Amino acid sequence: MIRLALTLIFLAGGLAAQEAEPPMDYERLGKIIFALDPEAQPFGPGFELTVADVTVLVVTDTNADRMRAMVPIGSAADLSPEDLHRMMQANFDSTLDARYAIANGTLWAAFIHPLSPLKKDQLISGLAQTVNIAKTYGTLYTGGAAEFGGGDSQDLQRDLIEELLKKGDEI
Repeated sequence: MIRLALTLIFLAGGLAAQEAEPPMDYERLGKIIFALDPEAQPFGPGFELTVADVTVLVVTDTNADRMRAMVPIGSAADLSPEDLHRMMQANFDSTLDARYAIANGTLWAAFIHPLSPLKKDQLISGLAQTVNIAKTYGTLYTGGAAEFGGGDSQDLQRDLIEELLKKGDEI
C-alpha cells in the first residue's frame, strides 16, 4: 500500500513537472535552436543549424502541428538491398527516436514529432540522435542514446546528446 502511494505521488510530481513546460511553437523552437547554434538561420517555416559539424534542417507545419529535423545522407539510388535491410533493422532497435528515410531520391536521417507537445529535452535529444544516425550510417546505425554491447561507441555517441542537453539547460 505504501509503495502504491509513493508511486502515485512520484507520477503526479512527474506529470506536474511536464505540464510546467509551455507548448512548443515556432518561436520557442527557434530560441532552443539558437541556444544550440547561435549561427543558425531561419528559413520559411524552419531553421538550418549545425550540430557537431553536420547541417540539420528543421521544418515546422503549425497547421498540422508537426516538426521534422532532417540530415541528408546521400543518394537513395546508391542503396543496395542489404543497405535497406540494415536500415530497417536499425529503425527497429538502434536509431531510437530518429529514423532513416527516403524522399525525393535522397537518403535522410530524420526526427519527426508533433510540434506542440514536444518538450525541450525531447527536441535536443532528437536532434542529436538524427546527427548520430547520419554520422553512423554504414557502420553502427545508431542514435547513440542506448546501445547494447561493451565497446567505446556508446559513450562517444552519448557525448553529443549530453553536450546538447547542457546547452539546452541555459535556456
